Amino acid sequence: MSAGTPERPLRCASPNHGPRRGGDRPRLIVLHYTAMESAAAALDRLCDPAAEVSAHYLIDTDGAVWHLVEEVRRAWHAGAGAWGGIADVNSASVGIELQNRGDHPFPASQMHALERLLRGIMARWEIGPAGVIGHSDTAVGRKRDPGPRFDWRGLARAGLAVWPEPAPPGEFMQDAARAGWRAPDEAADPVAAVLAAARLRLRPWGAGPVAAADRALVAGLAARWPAPGR
Repeated sequence: MSAGTPERPLRCASPNHGPRRGGDRPRLIVLHYTAMESAAAALDRLCDPAAEVSAHYLIDTDGAVWHLVEEVRRAWHAGAGAWGGIADVNSASVGIELQNRGDHPFPASQMHALERLLRGIMARWEIGPAGVIGHSDTAVGRKRDPGPRFDWRGLARAGLAVWPEPAPPGEFMQDAARAGWRAPDEAADPVAAVLAAARLRLRPWGAGPVAAADRALVAGLAARWPAPGR
């Protein structure tokens, strides 16, 4: 299946979009994995009106890019959740789907295409590295994508995301809230939910209760890169 480049993506218009609410504009870029077997299957779903789901872009494992929804429109990719002071993430974000089942690394060709696509979006909407987040960041306790195999540190080295240096830790939940994570009101164990989300981003192979390393990294993120929307 042929497709375009980050600079000239192939158009495959999804009907699943609407106006951004309240005159909002993109302040975030939310990264997802498709959790599907192929980009073709993901494309069919993202363009199916019955599915009521979409994203602005889809990137295949070989770096091919499809453009599904215009950036000025509100795609339906984030669902319920929040980041910092942003409660309607769909209205404040551009969504990018990465073809990946969720259980294997992201190929270099795919990551290179993502980096090129991100640079364009960030320049167009004046979004800084702190505005590039994962679906698991906004949907605490509900979503895991882009998952533990995603290279956040490498994306940060390219200037396209953030990676904190450990800092003197404060209270874990207060630092996590300053960084952007918000447990849903219905969470049975808010600390466990936020810890899982923070570890997916910072310490994907961490286990057990909140550790000193978790507290130091979350404090570093909160101190240097407070979440947009604050």
